[in-house]
Amino acid sequence: MPLAEAWDSGASTWTAERRESCANDQGAEASLVAVTARSNRSKADQDPAQWLPPAGDAHCRYAAEWTATKLRWNLTVDDTELAALNDLATACPDQTVTYTPAG
Repeated sequence: MPLAEAWDSGASTWTAERRESCANDQGAEASLVAVTARSNRSKADQDPAQWLPPAGDAHCRYAAEWTATKLRWNLTVDDTELAALNDLATACPDQTVTYTPAG
């Protein structure tokens, strides 16, 4: 998840230590996923309402990992983001979201 998205979703009220923990989260497999520089530039700080991976077969996994990260860190979603995530959930009935709350 882009740090700007985290900031806009509640991280702005966190301590510096918690923001650093989120930015460097290695406690959840989905929190830091290696992607190409091109893909990362393309995504920038957009949420799933604005950007999805170019490979359509990755959309379900991406939405699940995005949702898991939001839940893990107790971050908010805006209405447009929620609508996009709901659409993706409908399109991905076999996808599950698994997360452990951050400490």
